Amino acid sequence: MDDMAPALFRSEDMSLVQFYVPTEIAHDSVLHLGDLGLVQFRDLNPDLNPFQRSFTNEIKRIDEMERRLRFFISQIYKDNVKIREIERQLDFDLDQSIELDRAHQGPQLIDEIDDKLVSHEQRLTQLNKSFEKLSNDCFNLQEARQALKETAAFFNNVNDVRSSFDDNDNDNSMHDDNDSRPLLDGDNQSDTSHFANFELDFVVGTIDRSKLATFERILWRVLRGNLYMNYNDMEEISLPYGASSQDTAKKSVFIIFADGQELLNKIRKVGEGMGATTFPISSNAERRSESLSQLNQQIEDMHTVLYHTAQSRRSELSTIATDVATWSSIVRKEKTVYATLNLFHYDDRHRTLLAEGWVPSHEITAVQQALRRASANVGSDVPPIVDEIKAKRLPPTYHRTNKFTQGFQNIVDAYGIATYQEVNPGLYTIITFPFLFAVMFGDIGHGILVFLTAAVLVYFEKTLMKKKLDEMSETFFGGRYIILLMGAFSIYTGMLYNDMFSRSLHLFTSAFHFPDPEDGQTSVVGEQVRDPYAFGLDPAWHGSENSLVFTNSLKMKMSIVMGVIHMSFAICLNIPNYLHEKKPQYIIAEWLPQILFLNSIFGYLVVCIVIKWCTDWSHAEHGPPGLLNMLIYMFLSPGSLDAESQLFRGQGFVQVLLLLVAGVCVPWMLLAKPYLEWKEHQRTQGAGYGRVVSDDHRLSDDMDGGDDLRSSAASEAGDGEHGHEFEIGDVAIHQIIHTIEFVLGCISNTASYLRLWALSLAHAQLSEVLWNMILAPALSSSGITGAIALVLSGTFWFVLTVAILCLMEGMSAFLHALRLHWVEANGKHYKAEGYAFEPLKFELIDLESF
Repeated sequence: MDDMAPALFRSEDMSLVQFYVPTEIAHDSVLHLGDLGLVQFRDLNPDLNPFQRSFTNEIKRIDEMERRLRFFISQIYKDNVKIREIERQLDFDLDQSIELDRAHQGPQLIDEIDDKLVSHEQRLTQLNKSFEKLSNDCFNLQEARQALKETAAFFNNVNDVRSSFDDNDNDNSMHDDNDSRPLLDGDNQSDTSHFANFELDFVVGTIDRSKLATFERILWRVLRGNLYMNYNDMEEISLPYGASSQDTAKKSVFIIFADGQELLNKIRKVGEGMGATTFPISSNAERRSESLSQLNQQIEDMHTVLYHTAQSRRSELSTIATDVATWSSIVRKEKTVYATLNLFHYDDRHRTLLAEGWVPSHEITAVQQALRRASANVGSDVPPIVDEIKAKRLPPTYHRTNKFTQGFQNIVDAYGIATYQEVNPGLYTIITFPFLFAVMFGDIGHGILVFLTAAVLVYFEKTLMKKKLDEMSETFFGGRYIILLMGAFSIYTGMLYNDMFSRSLHLFTSAFHFPDPEDGQTSVVGEQVRDPYAFGLDPAWHGSENSLVFTNSLKMKMSIVMGVIHMSFAICLNIPNYLHEKKPQYIIAEWLPQILFLNSIFGYLVVCIVIKWCTDWSHAEHGPPGLLNMLIYMFLSPGSLDAESQLFRGQGFVQVLLLLVAGVCVPWMLLAKPYLEWKEHQRTQGAGYGRVVSDDHRLSDDMDGGDDLRSSAASEAGDGEHGHEFEIGDVAIHQIIHTIEFVLGCISNTASYLRLWALSLAHAQLSEVLWNMILAPALSSSGITGAIALVLSGTFWFVLTVAILCLMEGMSAFLHALRLHWVEANGKHYKAEGYAFEPLKFELIDLESF
């Protein structure tokens, strides 16, 4: 914690370090540096594509291993094997995996894992194929059974219809007047017996319902209408043990009668072209019954085989699930190691890998110790060499944070990464951000709800860190300390406003006394009989007729005061930047005119607000003046003030003087800085330097090129920076734009702080509306009905309070506070032209979850 404040105020000192690593210990060296997480390597082979680098084959092999792991994980999810086993593996085996890396020296461990992955993939693939084939066979058998049942049902219906016709014929013959009987009765009986043994020509099959109409039309045209077709929708087939068939479309069973084998063959060919499946079914009832019995037995046997295959597959997946987390962690880590090694340059003469990277200056010793441990583990007599070199280009920005400061630093980094060693506004954001939020959100009750919610997240943070949260929950959990301070500051500002769920608290004695109203009097005027209220707003204002007028005036002026103070503080942060850059002359050339311009107009307005607050206008000759009109006429008619608009003696002269100061500051900002840059250019040119080095954020090589181990590729990668000629015209145009932006920004940004007043007013009014319309009527009722109404109204009121006032209004206040920091404050001093320090860090890989 001792280094936390300097690291937050200004980014840490960074050094460009050169590594000379023997080839045999390169892998373990990168492995130890990744565990340390303090080195950001640069690419020394910028001209080589990924396929031309040294460790391309190793990465291809690891890519194949990752493909197998993704296949395993997808199968685990598909088969509903509990992922909890994988998460538990991540909890207690990741540290062991690091030790395995050390013991097996990386490549040997990868060989063992690769063999296991190949073996598991072969077994699982074979089981999947067998299970899929069995599923399709089972589906086809069930489909054939349904076709057989539908065929039997069709013939039963035909026999029923024939029997009814026969019965009708018999009845008609019995009632014939001539008592006539059918001719050739014996022949008729023989014909019926012959029909019973007759084999009908027909085709039975299944086809997709969407193709059925087209299939029927094609057959009608091909056979010229010489067919009889009947069809019925088939029941949906469900396979056991999670089995699924590729043929899952809804189908219909059809039966087609035609005369002759040639027509039947045409029907089968058309059906085959339309994707239909045909089945050899006999018209004989006994044969159909035998076929149904055989199909039922085959389906039962198939279910048994499917069950055992599914159990074997699940057992295989369970075995894989116990180790897949460790494998994934090691494989991802190995891929990162080889990708990093591809950034190194190989020296053929010395069989050495050359690397360069950025390291925090005070951590170079820790890096050297990590490399010594890597050399000792391998048993090498030649340890890696670490050499600090000078850099021409801008180093990365590294702010050391903890779990408390990380959220506030993320707010600043979302605007832009600080330029190297620039003053970091993240340190001050810890206070200013929750305070400005609380000014808009000030309510004791709502602040308590927000504070308790964040306190719960903080209390259970260790448990929640181990769980995989969705995106929204992860956002709230990551900002738990921001929310905690926002709630605490909201309680404080709520006490200043004396507002708790739109009710006031009588913590101290009110300064006002309200006399008893006389007959017919609808309103009374309070009399101040005591000293002002001890802390916050006097509760006597709550419910008064001019309460809104008073709070509006108070909060509007308060917003202007805080806005000018916030912007002035932001401008003052330029001073440490100028001193660190060894440009103290810019304090006079740029900072001084900016602070004078802002405060000669809006700083003067703040002083007038304070004077107006501190003056007892009850004993003055005239009422309080309007400050807005006073500021307008300060520009329209300088020096002339009415007696009613005067706050203090000599105010007209002061206003004229301040206008002159503001007018002088504009050309001061326009001319002073370009002149100083031109003089600096003349001085450096006279000293033999003809170029000004640009602030390119890419990495660079060292300035002394006498090291014979330096590769040409590394030198070329570092010598790519080009200076640019100084142009006074470009500098002048840039300064004109900057000056116009600052002058106009002072006006618009000051007005922008009025959002503090507007949102605070909206929040208070919404809270009062919810109370008066929902909870107040229930509180005024009594009895059992009143108790029930109070419970229902209280629940509804609480839900709306959380949903509207805490969530929606809270999100609105958060976004407005974000804008005030990004635009109004950071725009005054924060360049944000840096790039983040992104070291090789295996901890991030270990925390990845499935």
